[in-house]
Amino acid sequence: MISAFANRLRKNLAHWHKWARRRGTSCFRVYDRDVPQFPFAIDWFETLAPRAETHLHVQEIDTGWKRSDEEYTAWLVAVCDAICEVCAVPAAQLHLKRRERQRGTSQYERISEKFDDDDAEPFVIEEAGHRFEVDFDSYLDAGLFLDHRPMRASVAETIAQRAGVGAGARFLNLFAYTGSFTVHAARAGSSRSTTVDLSNTYQAWTARNFALNGIDSGRHTLVRADVLAWLVEAAAARERYDVIVLDPPSFSNSKKMQGVLDVQRDHVRLVSQCHQLLTDGGELFFSTNLRSFAIDPQLAQQLSLREITHQSVPEDFRRPGRPGPHRAWHAERRQ
Repeated sequence: MISAFANRLRKNLAHWHKWARRRGTSCFRVYDRDVPQFPFAIDWFETLAPRAETHLHVQEIDTGWKRSDEEYTAWLVAVCDAICEVCAVPAAQLHLKRRERQRGTSQYERISEKFDDDDAEPFVIEEAGHRFEVDFDSYLDAGLFLDHRPMRASVAETIAQRAGVGAGARFLNLFAYTGSFTVHAARAGSSRSTTVDLSNTYQAWTARNFALNGIDSGRHTLVRADVLAWLVEAAAARERYDVIVLDPPSFSNSKKMQGVLDVQRDHVRLVSQCHQLLTDGGELFFSTNLRSFAIDPQLAQQLSLREITHQSVPEDFRRPGRPGPHRAWHAERRQ
């Protein structure tokens, strides 16, 4: 069966390399459980610094299949050997993770039992002319969600269009992770931005991404706060934004938060509060990676929410008969 996996990966690699070259993309998904017996997601990263080289971010998806420890180890070694051979990438540049069903904020926490601080090395990659720091070893995710590539481009295009006609371009990024949406917005012409996340680690990471792209921290503000509480305070202060990105985790029970976040239960409140912060004619982008998510039909009708998932999920993340990695909606506040 390893040969079937290797052949499929080889075919995928040839296709997605051509696709990426045509689009000027250096980071993309080359394999996503295409052979069911090999439940892996493999992302290709071309780094710029500190060295120009190829790295593979490989995530094994937990399917619950049972093997003995010896069988599993032999199987995993054979898979990794096949990946390195097909992709012509040294084993040291393959970064293997195991993605299990997540609870709370565990998908963002440091994998401290596997890596020491000295083992992790940050790299710099490029997307649409912007530079981002990625870390392949310390966390389950590398620091840039590749499936949001088209949405980042849409946000940048929206900001640029508004700035070009003299409309407002104040930007708000909620549950910002490492601030990639803000980088795109700022470089597209956003006059001011506010980037909100509860994590000191990720706000520091965002600050480094700002520095990599020459973004003025005086006009683009980082706020460490619980988004649920911050939204209430922002509404009370009558703050207004022209473009908002809302990309909450599916579930979070962080001790730093007031209460528990469940995106299915709480999305009506979150989306409504964001909509209230929009200026007349302002635009909201809402995304969730909860596979079972169902938008509240009354909310969708009331705010004229338009699903944009088809445009938002990039081609390299689409697989026939399988839901994409996220769903997304767009709304405009009527003047």
